[in-house]
Amino acid sequence: MQKKKEKFLDKIVKKDYNNELEIVLEQKSFDENTKNILLTVLYRLETAYKDYEQVKQNVMPKDELLQRIINIIKNQVDDIKIVKINSDESKILGKNEVLVDKKNKKIITYPIERDLLYAISKISKKDKIVKNNHYFVDTTISDLLNTGNSINTVEPIRDFNGFSWDTVVKEIGHLETNLMYQNLRILVGAKFLNDWVYLTEPMRDYYELFIIKLKELYGDNIAEAIIEYTCKLSVLLEIKYNLEKIKRFEKNKKEIEKNLTKLNDKEKFIKVLTKEKKDLNKKIRILDTILSDKKLLQAEYKRRNEQLAFDKKIFSVKVLSNMLKDERNKTMKKLEKINEILNPKKFVKYKKQYEEQYKYLKLIDVEDINKECEKALIEFQKIFIDCIKIRIQKATSQEEIIQLLFEFRYYLNIPYGKNRRIYHLKSLNRDINNAMEMLIHRLIIEKICIKISNDELFNYKVLKNIFLTRILDLTNVGIKIIKEEDNIFLQFFDENIFENKILLGNINEIDTKNLNIKLNKNISLFNT
Repeated sequence: MQKKKEKFLDKIVKKDYNNELEIVLEQKSFDENTKNILLTVLYRLETAYKDYEQVKQNVMPKDELLQRIINIIKNQVDDIKIVKINSDESKILGKNEVLVDKKNKKIITYPIERDLLYAISKISKKDKIVKNNHYFVDTTISDLLNTGNSINTVEPIRDFNGFSWDTVVKEIGHLETNLMYQNLRILVGAKFLNDWVYLTEPMRDYYELFIIKLKELYGDNIAEAIIEYTCKLSVLLEIKYNLEKIKRFEKNKKEIEKNLTKLNDKEKFIKVLTKEKKDLNKKIRILDTILSDKKLLQAEYKRRNEQLAFDKKIFSVKVLSNMLKDERNKTMKKLEKINEILNPKKFVKYKKQYEEQYKYLKLIDVEDINKECEKALIEFQKIFIDCIKIRIQKATSQEEIIQLLFEFRYYLNIPYGKNRRIYHLKSLNRDINNAMEMLIHRLIIEKICIKISNDELFNYKVLKNIFLTRILDLTNVGIKIIKEEDNIFLQFFDENIFENKILLGNINEIDTKNLNIKLNKNISLFNT
């Protein structure tokens, strides 16, 4: 009775996001068509989100997402221009599906709900979400996470219609970026990535927190490998999809090559820095002397003004004093930097930073960017599956194991190319099968899932198909082992649908006496 009361109260106090959006739209100058599309986007998100959340498990809470979208429309979007497909107006989009002008809070897109939601997600993000002290990858990882998050935001209305789950591959765009984002989401959790992308706590260094979290969850060695491939793939994908940035990367590469050449001749480098240090110290002494003596300050004011054009003259001695203090502060910072580099331990770190940047910048010289991307992605997937196995071993509750079942099923169905999913990749067969076996073993040992047969090989042959079913709620899956003439088939079902039959083998190849369930009978697969 208490639970019924709680559910009833939930319905009463449930927030009306549609009404809230309508109030926001009343204050906007969008045309009626645009307002209707925005309301439809919100409706579709509300309708699809329950299934989306069930399939992926680890996602942003629905209320948080809906409120975020309404807030973005309210505060970060002033103009939305909807253009008809193949119209003269659409030429402004070129090959793009959306154009976003963050400065002027403007969006241009086709009258497609998915595209408009993507643009809303994109306009809300800061271009750089990795701090500058992480050097070159600060830009590439920021782009990877921002783009991946926007693709992820669109997924509920792209792949879920309130009844089924069907991944629309052609509408994803950057398949590799999506795969990387989903990898990282499963590894460290949706909340952490969302906090990072939206800089929930701006003063925190999320990249450093990311490294710490990976080490806590998977150990130092695997964490370092994840970081290495995340950095590498972020650069490769930047080169692949943002050709205009290659020139900037080439310029950065030349500058770093020069710096590394200097650093490699350590004696000469230190000699040059030592001389520069003396010069800076001398400059600071001169500035201190002038600032501490009114007559010298007055003389310096007169000397400088005599050399300046009329429109550039210094207004007063006080202004000059502030200028000299600022000059002193900048000189001190240069001196502190040199002192840091001259420290033997810091010198090694300083050189390593340049070497790290150069390592990634050399990727612009790769002959076949697609081949290099695929190679790195496959290696990353092997590391990712190792992490899943670690989580399976560490899982201590039925809830954790069930979540892993959903998450690994989702992962295996992530698109990898036009007509392929992760489970199609032959290079990952061994890794995937090992993880499946471990997870199926835990499902049975923990009595979450029934044991189909006493024959372990046949048991695995049947249960591995759980990971390929598109039934939304896996814990509600039913199973039927069917004998038809000389063949044995498997069929999954839930209360709404029976999926296509899967051939398990010939009757002569399968010992049906080892089965723990009756043939041709509907059985609940899970004990939850």
